[in-house]
Amino acid sequence: MTEHIIEDEPNTPGRKEVNPLLKFALELGPLVVFFFANSRGEDIVAAVPALGSLGGPLFVATALFMASMTIALAVSWAITRTLPLMPLVSGAVVIVFGGLTLWLHDETFIKMKPTIVNVLFAAVLLGGLFFGKALLGYVFDQAFKLDDEGWRKLTLRWGIFFVFLAVVNEVVWRNFSTDFWVAFKVWATMPITIVFMLAQIPLLKKHSLEPLGTGKPKTE
Repeated sequence: MTEHIIEDEPNTPGRKEVNPLLKFALELGPLVVFFFANSRGEDIVAAVPALGSLGGPLFVATALFMASMTIALAVSWAITRTLPLMPLVSGAVVIVFGGLTLWLHDETFIKMKPTIVNVLFAAVLLGGLFFGKALLGYVFDQAFKLDDEGWRKLTLRWGIFFVFLAVVNEVVWRNFSTDFWVAFKVWATMPITIVFMLAQIPLLKKHSLEPLGTGKPKTE
């Protein structure tokens, strides 16, 4: 058997790929569900009274977040018969910390989840570099092709960026209200990430093996 549960390494012949827009939707969708459920928790409970036993809006949102994350992974599996590495790690942490949140009825666990995920991602990326592996290619290989030096540099930058996100999450959840934290998590973290991604364009152009967006080999 040559099939793997985890997605293949970048540039592997025959690697099954998900449409970039669908991949983005599968990764962002659970966050949108989480925000919507937290902001409209009372309406959701009114429509589905059984959810009221979970507690307030944040606990309802946590349960729906866990469910939507599981569905997103299931869809990825149905399409490619593999599981994407980063969403799989994030999903595992969501299940563990979401479960603790609902079991102990303590919102601290779900608030700490982004910190744990970002620290874990940073450890994976920076640790991979230590062992000579630029693991970020698993995430972005479908979007563009880089030479080895480019993947190493991009992986290092993302590793440091994940550390930054972990620190920011700790500052926000420990010093602001739950509603502010949820809004920041959904509507501020993504724009910050997009700005960071745009700042990497010069690096992508310099180390790209093909003109960005063309799908054709780069000519000298």
